[in-house]
Amino acid sequence: MFSHLPNSFLQMNTIFISILIEALPFVLIGVFIAGFIQMFISEKFIARVIPKNRFLAVVVGSCIGVLFPSCECGIVPIVRNLLKKGVPLHAGIAFMLTAPIINPVVLFSTYVAFGSTWEIPILRVIGSLVVAMVVGNLIAFFYKGEGLKEKILNTESDVKEEVELVQTTPLMLADSSVPVTQFTMLEASQEEHHHSHEHAHHTHTEMNFGRKLWHTAQHSVDEFFSVGKYLVFGAFIAAAMQTYIKTSTLMQIGHGPILSILLMMVLAFILSLCSEADAFIGASFRSIFSTQSIVAFLVFGPMLDIKNLMMMLASFKAKFVLFLVTTVTIVVFIYALII
Repeated sequence: MFSHLPNSFLQMNTIFISILIEALPFVLIGVFIAGFIQMFISEKFIARVIPKNRFLAVVVGSCIGVLFPSCECGIVPIVRNLLKKGVPLHAGIAFMLTAPIINPVVLFSTYVAFGSTWEIPILRVIGSLVVAMVVGNLIAFFYKGEGLKEKILNTESDVKEEVELVQTTPLMLADSSVPVTQFTMLEASQEEHHHSHEHAHHTHTEMNFGRKLWHTAQHSVDEFFSVGKYLVFGAFIAAAMQTYIKTSTLMQIGHGPILSILLMMVLAFILSLCSEADAFIGASFRSIFSTQSIVAFLVFGPMLDIKNLMMMLASFKAKFVLFLVTTVTIVVFIYALII
């Protein structure tokens, strides 16, 4: 059936599917964590955890990623919900940059990939922390304005109640005597007349565990379809570039310490590997590239790749994404050059 198709197209299709299969489980984990944050983490709790001091907030954001076993495939929806909950932009971005690298799963996979030695894993962790600290503080002290798009900031944080209202309207019309319907009508009235942060917080805190869990699932589904299309688009671009831009051609360009570091950063961006698996690909280049180049590959890839960039552009303003891409690229390059 597909015999008439070019081999290059079939190869691209295989790479595209493999990227999606690799990324989807982690995206699902990410959107579920995002839904959990939306329903179970209150603004007051976040205000207590995140220091008011901007530098300390960046430190906390950089280090807390060790508790989240999430790769870069699912980190954007998590950070988006944290920012909507009131986490400062500089702390949220510091978390986004380090979480896919410093968590125990990635640390262990890097250790195994490089022959059970600690040099590369330690350099990778230090690099991610350095980049997150520098970029986070640049955002804290020099970037002005909001990072998230206006349409996301203006979105009602309790979207799941609106979904419930739409789903239960036919029941209200059919039988207004059912007690649960009366409760839903009360919710509808509150939703219509009290679209305020205060009411959302009131509903958030008084909702029982079962309803919170149900709305967590609803919110996770919404998040999945929100970011999923950008994951598919990013995976397609990555697959096309891997198919039609030969690695051997790029390797011929990468001579010398500067060009080899830049080349490995470009490869990390194009290959769009999951941070749980990229160490094994990076280890395969040990006989060709220097330790500096490999560390650049392992630090830069989880912070910026094609599919991740697509999801960031869906959530953040283009101006902020440009600022983030530029600063991360420069800091990763300088770090790899001096180690």
